[in-house]
Amino acid sequence: MLDHLITGATVVDGTGAPSFVADVGIRDGRIAVVAEPGTVREEARTTEDAGGLVLTPGFVDPHTHYDAQLFWDPYATPSMNHGVTTVAGGNCGFTLAPLHPDRPEDADYTRRMMSKVEGMALAALEEGVDWSWSSFAEYLDALEGRIAVNAGFMVGHCALRRYVMGADAVGGQPTPEQLDRMVGLLKEAMEAGAWGLSTTQSATHSDGDGAPVASRHATPGELIALSRAVGEHEGTQLEAILAGCLDQFSDAEIDLFVEMTAAAGRPLNWNVLTIDAAVPERVPRQLTASERARKSGGRIVALTMPILTPMNMSLGTFCALNLIPGWGEILALPVPERIAELRDPDVRAEMLRRADSKEAGVFRRLAHFGRYVIGDTYSAENEGLTGRVVKDIATERGQDPFQCLVEICANDDLRTVLWPMPSDNDPASWALRRETWDHEDVMLGGSDAGAHLDRMCGAPYTTRFLGDCLRGRKLLPLERAVKMLTDDPARLFGLRERGRIEEGFHADLVLFDPERIEAGPATLVHDLPGDSPRLDSRAIGIVSVRVNGVETIRNDEVTGAIPGKVLRSGRDTRTVATR
Repeated sequence: MLDHLITGATVVDGTGAPSFVADVGIRDGRIAVVAEPGTVREEARTTEDAGGLVLTPGFVDPHTHYDAQLFWDPYATPSMNHGVTTVAGGNCGFTLAPLHPDRPEDADYTRRMMSKVEGMALAALEEGVDWSWSSFAEYLDALEGRIAVNAGFMVGHCALRRYVMGADAVGGQPTPEQLDRMVGLLKEAMEAGAWGLSTTQSATHSDGDGAPVASRHATPGELIALSRAVGEHEGTQLEAILAGCLDQFSDAEIDLFVEMTAAAGRPLNWNVLTIDAAVPERVPRQLTASERARKSGGRIVALTMPILTPMNMSLGTFCALNLIPGWGEILALPVPERIAELRDPDVRAEMLRRADSKEAGVFRRLAHFGRYVIGDTYSAENEGLTGRVVKDIATERGQDPFQCLVEICANDDLRTVLWPMPSDNDPASWALRRETWDHEDVMLGGSDAGAHLDRMCGAPYTTRFLGDCLRGRKLLPLERAVKMLTDDPARLFGLRERGRIEEGFHADLVLFDPERIEAGPATLVHDLPGDSPRLDSRAIGIVSVRVNGVETIRNDEVTGAIPGKVLRSGRDTRTVATR
């Protein structure tokens, strides 16, 4: 007997093939039958009429930071609401394990680092996670049987360094014995099911003390040694972030990426390829790394987002503005001193100069302050400004846009919420995105879901992208769009029997209304441990989400079921060799 039968659905199976109408039966967590409507004779415990609805494989998000959130939110909201049934965590070199059993202070260091570098509320990390593990295996076991989504995790380079080197991980170099121990720890983690190694050398990644995170001190030799170890285990990957990921790679960075993937013989993915017609040289430069990798026996995959993710800014709390060269020092001052500096015309002029320089890279586009929209305000002086564009207010007041913005924020003691309008929302940039998506080493992703919780909400990229393909710009047919969200990432990670609607595959499924599929606006809610805030977005048009055959979402509401699996390398992933 079937557990559930979905009848009359328009099936988009994930392969890119034309859609077709079919009945789909589920048994024991897998797809048991895909047949012409009305031809399934086997009885089913429950049946659902899906006429007029689209049935697709569950979406796979290749770049998340749900490592901590899954402990207090097994549903990985809002990703699962938007059809994501499998998440890849442990990215950017940051994981919650391993932790040295004899140094309890390492957990505190990790919490403060994650709070700073990934924008996770410290109170949520302290109150929502029990931190009872030491090894990576124990971390994975702590999640087993208590999550609603499928989740796989890389092991973070920063955690490996901290475990072996202690405080010397920041600023120090490992002895040969310590490097051997790091390699050994990585192998132990992969034997337990880690998907491989993640690392960062990005200049934007600093720990809770403001120092460069541990992996930024690693030499190429250390990275190659760890990459080589990844290649010794089945079903593994590399994920890495370099400074050039934000704009354009240097020759040395391309050399490093190519050497890492070639040493491992495994794919390496990086985050995120920003596509902007105003910087036409960026895409070909970034994809040079992929072309060189293929010639050297490796593969480098660039993640890129198919939507423009809204991000809020503030002069009062840490956000992307702090990452503009020269801005961090000013925005770290106590609020009264910060306001005084920001009101100084010479200081503002120098800040704008630095923001418009080449060294600012992708952050240059944050400096178009006339294009900012005022969000929440907190003073009588700013009453009525919410929703207005800074350029219009500045014209009324006879001020330049940055001066106007500073005065508005100063009235609120810098608590004003700011929403920058993207500068790359033009037809030429969308045409360039559409062209770039055709590259064999470009994949959709980079949501950062689970991180930067009160600043951005990338999780709804799946529903927003599909809505755009069906009723908006229509850059891609639905079948191609679904393949990019399902089978493509599943094949990159070597996921076994996931990513397609096919008999025998795991029943990770999304049922949605093609006339309504979309994401609601990002809104601030206070539902994290410690009453901490985050941005959330409702899923529109998602009728049902199933993970391993069990319904986890019905009409954007969680059902309470937790059928997700911790996906372990080798058992749940197969090797995707590059040579």
